[in-house]
Amino acid sequence: MVGAGVAGTVTPAAVRPQLAQQSSQSAPMSGLFSVRLFGAKGDGVSIDSPAINRAIDAAVAAGGGTVLFTAGVYLSYSIRLKSKVGLHLDNGATLLAASTPLDGTTTGGYDIAEPQGEWEPYQDYGHNHWHNSLIWGDGLDSISITGPGLIWGKGLTRGWNREAGRPDTTKPGVGNKTIALKNCRNVLLRDFKIREGGWFGILATGVDNLTIDNLLIDTNRDGIDIDCCRNVHVSNCTVNSPWDDGICPKSSFALGHARPTENLTITNCFVTGGYELGSVLEGTWKPLAHPSQPTGRIKLGTESNGGFRNVTISNCVFESCKGFALESVDGALVEDITFTGITMRDMRSAPLFLRLGTRMRGPQDASPGVMKRIIMSNITCSSAVSMPCILAGVSTHPIEDIKISAVFLEHAGAGTAQMAALLPEERANAYPEPEMFGELPATGIFARHVRNLEVSHFEVATRSADARPAFWMSEVVGADFFNVRVPSGSAHAYDLRQVKEFRSFGSRRLADVNLDNIEDRKI
Repeated sequence: MVGAGVAGTVTPAAVRPQLAQQSSQSAPMSGLFSVRLFGAKGDGVSIDSPAINRAIDAAVAAGGGTVLFTAGVYLSYSIRLKSKVGLHLDNGATLLAASTPLDGTTTGGYDIAEPQGEWEPYQDYGHNHWHNSLIWGDGLDSISITGPGLIWGKGLTRGWNREAGRPDTTKPGVGNKTIALKNCRNVLLRDFKIREGGWFGILATGVDNLTIDNLLIDTNRDGIDIDCCRNVHVSNCTVNSPWDDGICPKSSFALGHARPTENLTITNCFVTGGYELGSVLEGTWKPLAHPSQPTGRIKLGTESNGGFRNVTISNCVFESCKGFALESVDGALVEDITFTGITMRDMRSAPLFLRLGTRMRGPQDASPGVMKRIIMSNITCSSAVSMPCILAGVSTHPIEDIKISAVFLEHAGAGTAQMAALLPEERANAYPEPEMFGELPATGIFARHVRNLEVSHFEVATRSADARPAFWMSEVVGADFFNVRVPSGSAHAYDLRQVKEFRSFGSRRLADVNLDNIEDRKI
């Protein structure tokens, strides 16, 4: 049943009797507006967006309602949402993004990308514009898009040409997002599917009171981007995004000011980048033909001017993708983050990546960010990851107050003594990715510039013998390790460099140790 508590939604059971009555009448009934009644053909050939927008306008004139797509293929350019209106895609309904030439068009095509201010260079083109989308809304209240139909962004550009290694065109008339919402409130997105969503399947910027539930997204770039939003709940979603991030909260400068993403929950979701585009949607689950490093993860950042506060990510599954990333590199305050109940399999990068850096893409008067009070627990990572977890601040701005517990991490191993001796570059202002530091001298946790780190019930296993320690730390103040397990036969459990207030206790194969000041020591 489609949620009945949001304006503009109806249940499928209520749709069909009213639709039968509409077929013999000239006006909509009871707040239900079939796009066919306003001239939509649904034949996959005719451009139906003018009829769809007429249905939306009629619903607005009636004080609100639901715009209905019955079974059919609705070829469309930009659809303009309005307040107190919901779109409902019935079983068998496909909303299909029409194609445009990449060199642009002066007639037809998608709505023109709206102009921006001097802050446009602070984030990529796709984050700065909303109108050049298949479905868009700006400054709206009480809107919804519900399923169980399909939205196929076939005619949208993804903003980057993989084959040519360059950006796609941003010319007038070209669309690059499936759903784009700006400065809206009280929004429900539920039960529909997105295939090939363009640059973003969903881009929500400055949207408050947003619920995203039971979506299946099988896409060619980002799945869901939640930017500068407040009170957001994402649940029960499946996202396959081999070439970009699956669920990606951000806090960019796209609104012209720094605004945090806060009061956010993500739960019961499955993210992956390991399957061919469309195969998850079709149920064939065809492995990606070139799986060198699929993305497909949950990542907070990279755009992070406003910060992240009060975030809980729970009961999620990562498969064949990069691991979880939490990033502040543009001056963001990141605090009170919980990441718990997570299963990871076949990770292609660091399982956990926490980065506080100083890229500082934004206003010149901004200060470096803060990252503190992070809890990460009940995490399994199997199928032999090739990197350790990474906690990396900078010398002037350490990451603070991190608790990591109940973790099993299976590492591929096979590290050499030369790898154990590495001292990776700092790269304080580089784009944040786990691979930024190159090979790392640890199998479990690499921690640098951290204050108050607590690790408990953490097991590191390696498939092959490895000369590296499980835990490598540099310039860490206050490190407590309790009941950790390291690979049998390891030469060392810890490599400590300029570490203060270090304690390790309660571990079966390691003697308890409590040290105040360590310049350079292996344990």
